[in-house]
Amino acid sequence: MENFSIPLIIRSIKKLLGEGPHFLHEPSMGKKETNYVTETIKNNYVSTKGIYVQKFEKKIKNYTKANHVTSTINGTQAIFIALKALGIKQNEEVLVPALTFVGTVNAISYLGAEPHFIDSNIKDFGIDCRKLENYLKKIVIFKKNKSINKKTGRAIRAIIPVHVFGHPCDIEFILRLAKKYKLKIVEDAAECLGSFYKNKHLGTFGDFGILSFNGNKIITSAGGGAVLVNSKKNFDFISLIGNVAKSNHPIELYNVDIGYNYKMPNFNASLGFSQFNKINKFLKYKKNLNRIYFKRFSKFNNKLKLIRDLKNTKSNFWLQGIIVNKISLRNAIIKTCIKNKIFIKPIWKPLHENKYCKKKYCHKDLSNTKYLAKRLISLPSGFGILKNEKK
Repeated sequence: MENFSIPLIIRSIKKLLGEGPHFLHEPSMGKKETNYVTETIKNNYVSTKGIYVQKFEKKIKNYTKANHVTSTINGTQAIFIALKALGIKQNEEVLVPALTFVGTVNAISYLGAEPHFIDSNIKDFGIDCRKLENYLKKIVIFKKNKSINKKTGRAIRAIIPVHVFGHPCDIEFILRLAKKYKLKIVEDAAECLGSFYKNKHLGTFGDFGILSFNGNKIITSAGGGAVLVNSKKNFDFISLIGNVAKSNHPIELYNVDIGYNYKMPNFNASLGFSQFNKINKFLKYKKNLNRIYFKRFSKFNNKLKLIRDLKNTKSNFWLQGIIVNKISLRNAIIKTCIKNKIFIKPIWKPLHENKYCKKKYCHKDLSNTKYLAKRLISLPSGFGILKNEKK
C-alpha cells in the first residue's frame, strides 16, 4: 500500500505545480522593486545611510506594532546583538530548541555562551512547553535570583523560542516559564512576518524578537533582518553597538565602545520597503496555497499531515510543512520529487546531532525532535505556484 501511495502523492503534487523546476521558496519581484533599487543606485545611497533604512524600519514597526525596530544585515546577527544587549556571558546557558536553523545557535556560540537543547512538539514544531516545565523543575536551583543548572553549575540566563515555518508556538506558556525561572526571552521569529498569536505579532512578546528578510523569506531585502525591541534602553544599546558604536558628537569622529557593523544598507532596505507593499497579497496567497495543499492531500490523511492554523494562531504559512507517517515514505517522496525537479526538502538536522554541538548540554528526552527530523518535509511554497494567482 505504501509503494502504491507514492505515485499518487507525486501525481497530486505535480498536478498542482505543473511543469518544473519548482524550488522551495523563490521571491516574487516586479517593476516596483526594480524602480526602488535603481533609485538608490542613481542617488549613490547604497550603504547604511539613506532614506529607505528609516522607511523600512517604520514599515516594520507599524505593521508589527513593536515598540522599537532596528534593521540588521541578517537574522543571525539580530539574535547576537539581542543576546549581547541582555548581557549573556561566556559559559552561561541559553535554552534553545534542537530543531532550528543553525544561525539561532551560532549567535549563542559567538558570545561563548552554551546552547542548552530542548525538545519541540509535534503540533506546531515549537518548544514542548510541558516537557520543558517538568525538566526545569528537576534541574534548576535558585541562587541570587538566578536559575542555576544543578548538573553543570552554570546559570541558565535566557530562552529562545523559535516559531518554525511561520507557525506560532505557545508563547504565553513560555512567558510564564520565563518569569518563574528568571529567563530573558529572544523570540526567533525569523520566518514569521505576518504571523500572529491572539492577534499580537510574533516577535513582540519577549524582551527582543527578530525577523529575517533573506532571499527565501515571505518578503525579502536580499539579505537582512530586524530586531524588535520592547525597552527603549535596549533599543538605544543595540542601535549603538550595531552601528560600530559611533559617537553622536557634532564634530569629532570616534567610537564609544566595541561595536559591530551590522546595520542594513540602504540598497537592501529599498528592496525590502518595496516588497512590504505586497505583504497582504503575499499572505493571502500563502493561506490559499495551504488550503489547496490540504484539499489535495486529504485523501492521504492516514499517511500525511499538513500543518494548519491552531487555536489562537494565525500563521503566515511561509513554508508548507507535512509530516509523513513513515521514514521510508518520506525518503521515497523526496527522491521521487527531486527526480521530477520538485525540490522539496526535509527539516534541518537536529543541532545536538552536529559534531561541533555534541559536547553541548541538552535534555535527554528529545524524542519529538528526532521524530520530526525523520518525517517532516517542506513542500514548494513560493509565489507563482497557483495559476489563478498573479505574480
